[in-house]
Amino acid sequence: MNTEADRLIAAVNEALATPTAYRDPTPIPAVGPTPPVAQPGRPPMSQRATDASAFMLAAGAATVPPGLIAIGLLVASDYANPTVIAMICAAPAVIAVPVLAIARLLARAKEVMPAEQHNYYSGPVHQENRTVNAETRGLFAKTINRSN
Repeated sequence: MNTEADRLIAAVNEALATPTAYRDPTPIPAVGPTPPVAQPGRPPMSQRATDASAFMLAAGAATVPPGLIAIGLLVASDYANPTVIAMICAAPAVIAVPVLAIARLLARAKEVMPAEQHNYYSGPVHQENRTVNAETRGLFAKTINRSN
């Protein structure tokens, strides 16, 4: 006797027995066929160029207040001496050139190869050649050295 109630109960039991979700095990491709598109804002560039750009923007913004103060002083004095203005404008370059030259000399000194080193031992010596992998992680640097 197949009544309507029996058919409904069979349909409910069948629905409960079948899975209702399916996870596709195929991996998602890492790179798709769509070419990259530049996002709005700063143009794409290397990390070093990004850091230099931010530094230049900050340095440029830092020059505005002293310039406004200088303009205010010149306007308030009702007299601007061209020689004094030339000295004020040339002072940063006169100071920066020797500092940059010394910095360049120090950078070149670091690049010089160390002198060849000879070690002479008397007695038994144990020398082990191994590779050490250094790994630094975290906000507060924690260096972990592991030998292979």
